[in-house]
Amino acid sequence: MSSEPRPHPVPPSIEAPRRPARTLSRFAGVALVAGALVTGGGAAAVAAPGGAPADAAVSRVTPGPCAYTETPEDPAARPVPLPPDPRRTPDRGTVRVTLRTNQGPIGLTLDREAAPCTVQSFVHLVRHRFYDRTSCHRLTAYPTLKVLQCGDPSGTGSGGPGYRYADELPTDLPPAPTDPTGVRRLYARGTLAMANAGPDTNGSQFFLVQSDSALRPNYTVFGSIDAAGLATLDRIAAGGIAPTVEDPAPVDGAPALPVDIRRAVRHHHPHH
Repeated sequence: MSSEPRPHPVPPSIEAPRRPARTLSRFAGVALVAGALVTGGGAAAVAAPGGAPADAAVSRVTPGPCAYTETPEDPAARPVPLPPDPRRTPDRGTVRVTLRTNQGPIGLTLDREAAPCTVQSFVHLVRHRFYDRTSCHRLTAYPTLKVLQCGDPSGTGSGGPGYRYADELPTDLPPAPTDPTGVRRLYARGTLAMANAGPDTNGSQFFLVQSDSALRPNYTVFGSIDAAGLATLDRIAAGGIAPTVEDPAPVDGAPALPVDIRRAVRHHHPHH
């Protein structure tokens, strides 16, 4: 999302700011701690690709429908090649991945039909162990936004894979019952979605929805979390958010119970 003002009832966004700040990195719209559901770091993490520097013109772009695009202005937090981009990107079936964390397993089911390019990228990052030995840097506890954000090897909220790709936004999310304006949609408990730093800036950061949340439908939904994973998320959420000198009772920040992804593992199964 983009950075929004930070009245407590109205959650920030989930952006993943590029170098400056990934909107999913900070949900609150406040730099560094709240941004949006960004993947960057601060509040203004909505560095859209449009105004990229001149050297962006020489960025490599994969030839297939996903057009994964290098981001020289936002180098990879951990070296990884561009994802494969076949002309016929798989768009059927599911992929099972387990995040083995120090707080317990988080099982994910990735939905190729809902977001083929996102799943292709996520599986690629898992294959290259991009998520191994990384920490989940952000937990939110707003009344209408309760998520855990992960996927940045730098642990700062501003790191990514060195490439970006287009949104595959959901079109069928119901209106959030907590939003009388009808603008926000319901990202239900158990939803797996991408953080971003503005339109078409998906990278590696993602968020796990622990409790029904209200967000503008600006985040790609690409899967769901299993029961064991939700139990793990509940334990993490119950631990609260680490207090800081500036904010002794934060609703957005680092989880008080550190969450480290020791290994992300794809499960190969015969059925779809």
